[in-house]
Amino acid sequence: MNFYAMWRARRCVSVLWIAGSMVGCATTGQDSYEAMHADVDRTTVADARARADDERALEGPELSRSTYVRAVLHRNPSIESARQAWRAAVARVRESGAFEDPMVTFDVAPLSIGSSSVRLGYDATVSQRVPWPGKLSLEETASKAEAQAARSDVEGTRRELALTASLLYDAYFVAARSLEINMQHIALMRELKAGALAQFDSGRGSAQDPLEAEAELTHMEHAAVTLESDREVVMAQMNELLHRDPEAALPPPTKDIALPQLPGAADGKRFGEEAVARRPEIQSDRFHALAEKARAERAERESYPDLTVSTSYSSMWAMPEHRWMVGLGLNVPIQLGRRAGAVDEANAARARFESDALSAADKARTEVVVALKRLDEAQHIVGLFADRLIPVARDQVDAARAGFVASRNDFVAVVGAEKNLRSVELDYQMARANVDRRRAELDAALGRIPGLDAKDGGR
Repeated sequence: MNFYAMWRARRCVSVLWIAGSMVGCATTGQDSYEAMHADVDRTTVADARARADDERALEGPELSRSTYVRAVLHRNPSIESARQAWRAAVARVRESGAFEDPMVTFDVAPLSIGSSSVRLGYDATVSQRVPWPGKLSLEETASKAEAQAARSDVEGTRRELALTASLLYDAYFVAARSLEINMQHIALMRELKAGALAQFDSGRGSAQDPLEAEAELTHMEHAAVTLESDREVVMAQMNELLHRDPEAALPPPTKDIALPQLPGAADGKRFGEEAVARRPEIQSDRFHALAEKARAERAERESYPDLTVSTSYSSMWAMPEHRWMVGLGLNVPIQLGRRAGAVDEANAARARFESDALSAADKARTEVVVALKRLDEAQHIVGLFADRLIPVARDQVDAARAGFVASRNDFVAVVGAEKNLRSVELDYQMARANVDRRRAELDAALGRIPGLDAKDGGR
């Protein structure tokens, strides 16, 4: 093999390699991949930086709903799991749309090795498969759509996790307020018991009255143990979402729940379309449908042949002009059944995802309507408690105590009025928390992050 022939062969190989690399970069959409990859990294870094602030907030004097929900979204492993699935989907964008590696083959004539009568005989070939135009770009399009679907899945995981966290916070609020109310009524019942003893000592009461108070006091103290147990169970569940020790301490919840503003009729009309536009599971189905559409088009192009360009050098040709060869090959796509089946499969998958998106859109609109109705109902119940039931229950206690002191009614009436007030006040706290639950369900139905203010931006 003379020097000039070797130089020409190497030059041809270099040209093929550079051309393949340039076309590969052009089809993979490197800029788009870099933007997607940067988006994944940005969310990872943002969550890591926020964890320190969350840790300080979890050790503060009071735990607000938004603080807890935000901490869950930054710390829960299921978010990281969904993010890694997203990262893997983005990595597949980089994999897709790229040329296959070139193939290098080298053959040698064994009997020519060490022969004194003939020179070494060998044949070297470099080949590169070049798919039909459009095949690689469609592969990349499908991968990009799948990556966007994976991103929507991350948002869906965040939304569902935030809803769970928000509902747990409501249970934590109810448990804390119930304990507080129960302790207030224990103090009140002890005061009533002391009054009954004073009435008995003065000869104006019955010996049954202090016993009645003691029995009710025992029930309240037992309720305190139950409520404390409920609070600790909720705290363990809250710590689980925070990826912490179940017995780790948490600050008490806020003293009050700000009741959300009830949406108006005009808002209700646009909420359905907002839900369809924002719900991550609907977006995910749509992106999956786009991916399958690209795969169907890619499968249709399988009927077109792929080219294989090659260059080779053989030392075994007597004439030097014949030793360097340039070749062009192509496959013969005659297996039509297999290719047609791939097209049908992709089209069926696309139709399935499109149908899933339509079904999810119908479900979203229904969930919005139901959530609005339930929120309206919950607001109405809170109003009844605040404006009528609690004032009446307190007046009943005052009237029963005054009547007992004036010997116009028995002590049983006092105990009954106190029990009713305690029940009403406990139910009122649950009703207030229920409004927040309904609002969280409405936010989830709309595709928003429950428990976070709009200024938080969902982070």
